[in-house]
Amino acid sequence: MTTPDETAQRRILLGHISDANGIKGEVLLKVHTGTPEAIADYGPLVDGHGRKIVIRVVRVTTKGVVARVDGVTDRTAAEALKGTELFTTRENLPDPGNDEFYHADLIGLAAVGPNGAAVGTVTAVANHGAGDVIEIALSESRQTEMIPFTKAFVPDVDIAKGQIVVRLPAASDEADAPGDT
Repeated sequence: MTTPDETAQRRILLGHISDANGIKGEVLLKVHTGTPEAIADYGPLVDGHGRKIVIRVVRVTTKGVVARVDGVTDRTAAEALKGTELFTTRENLPDPGNDEFYHADLIGLAAVGPNGAAVGTVTAVANHGAGDVIEIALSESRQTEMIPFTKAFVPDVDIAKGQIVVRLPAASDEADAPGDT
């Protein structure tokens, strides 16, 4: 049986309602799916509180996806939804392709070195524009290490085994050198 906390951790953010659109209750969605209109293909979505939200795509524009939300029939109701995040569960997503991973599948994996020694646990995956970066909470330490999610630093990902192999960057000699006075 899955606990509410585990369910919340398995939710995947697909987009959010960015604004009302028109006077008939349509909303503008900013989506994070490969194909914008595909957001409606994941069945009923849920908001951050677990409330079910059923959407129907009306059209795709340069500003985002215009959609109708079940039960929303006027602009006032649509405006009240502004900022609402739209989630699905990991189980509703298609299997990723070769060498593709969902962030939710990586978070929580054990990180081990090339020799199999424990390094830590993956706690987050971020992308600030230059590619994915994974954050690892180091074993027996309160520190974390951020490393690029590339083959050079993460040569092996084994979701079934629950681990990734990581090569941590070499420590900079300058970081350890005493400052000049």
